Amino acid sequence: MLDADIAPSMTVQIYERLRADLLDGLWPPGQKLLMHRLRQHYAIGASPLREALSRLVAEGLAVHNDQRGFAAAAVSADELEDILRNRVALESLALEQGLSRRSPQWEEALLLAFHRLSRTPRSVDEDSYEENPVWERQHRAFHFALLSACGSPTLMGFCEQLYDRAYRYRQLAARKAYKRRNELDEHRAIFEAVMAGDLEAAKGLLARHYERTAALSGQQG
Repeated sequence: MLDADIAPSMTVQIYERLRADLLDGLWPPGQKLLMHRLRQHYAIGASPLREALSRLVAEGLAVHNDQRGFAAAAVSADELEDILRNRVALESLALEQGLSRRSPQWEEALLLAFHRLSRTPRSVDEDSYEENPVWERQHRAFHFALLSACGSPTLMGFCEQLYDRAYRYRQLAARKAYKRRNELDEHRAIFEAVMAGDLEAAKGLLARHYERTAALSGQQG
């Protein structure tokens, strides 16, 4: 019973760690995910590691070939465009549904999320990009606070999946993008349009926000 309880827990833990590292670019796109190297790096057994990798293959973050083993999924301009197109469509729908059922509680939560994001520096180093984990958490919280009034767990789930896929591209290009745009002003404009109930303006601003990110992501390498 003890082994049966431990194995799923270890699989979940390694899945979450490996997923985060793939999204952050620790294992670059296309790099082979050698079992012996991963086992050493994460101090984990082969069985939970293989199960975690299989889950990541299903999510599109890793690929598997019987002859070559596992590898970090490649990135491409076509995938980035696909993510962008669907993200804009789904989040526009969530905004439309949310604004039709807005509440004082939702407005208060969105105001707090924007305030926290606006007070958090993008990078821990002012002169060059060095990821600030607090900013990343506040950024995610703000974007999902924008959509949360839609009241649809299914729609929010799809939006979360696309956020994570886009995050991988954003992290790959973050150093080049730093200081080339004013993300706070972009977020403020979106926030103000949503609070004003201007759906079309909010949808347009959100789309342009993601398009700028995609354009900078496409300049990587």
